[in-house]
Amino acid sequence: MEKLFIKKEITYTGAELAPHWIYRNFNLRGDSIVCFKGKVDVDLSHMVDIEDVINNEPIKSDKMANFIIEIFNSNLKETIFRQRLFISIIKEVLFDTGYQVKRKGDDLFYNGKKLSVSIATKSTTSTLIHTGINLVSTGAPIEVSSIADMENINEDDFIEEVMTRFCLEEQDIEFAKVKVRGV
Repeated sequence: MEKLFIKKEITYTGAELAPHWIYRNFNLRGDSIVCFKGKVDVDLSHMVDIEDVINNEPIKSDKMANFIIEIFNSNLKETIFRQRLFISIIKEVLFDTGYQVKRKGDDLFYNGKKLSVSIATKSTTSTLIHTGINLVSTGAPIEVSSIADMENINEDDFIEEVMTRFCLEEQDIEFAKVKVRGV
């Protein structure tokens, strides 16, 4: 699993959740995770979550950390497991920093307010995950929590730690597959 923290701000519109977007834009081939900070403005036409479309709930934020993960040779159910693992890693990083965050499925909550958005989907060539973590509490259509609500968290350090732990977990899982003999 390759990783890249993109330092320039990018507005996440939902169009970025597409096969080979990471490869085309950042030359990372194969399974990879990237993160960029920026405004989020996903209108219903780019929504992948049909439930959100039915409920007329577009995704908006003045600033999120947007993680995009692309995985090849995986089915949607396996990718949803990875999505849940990724969310749990974020929760663990925040816990290690001293913050109690609750997880419900693929959502994180801090002080009873939603901290994240996340979706897993599949394309013709890969499976994809987008997870957005609110960096500020403004611009969302609902009241949300954010990293800005947590003292002493450096956004960049948080992003790097999350991506590093995820990549190490993926590496450890790959090793677990090859270290055992069949029975």
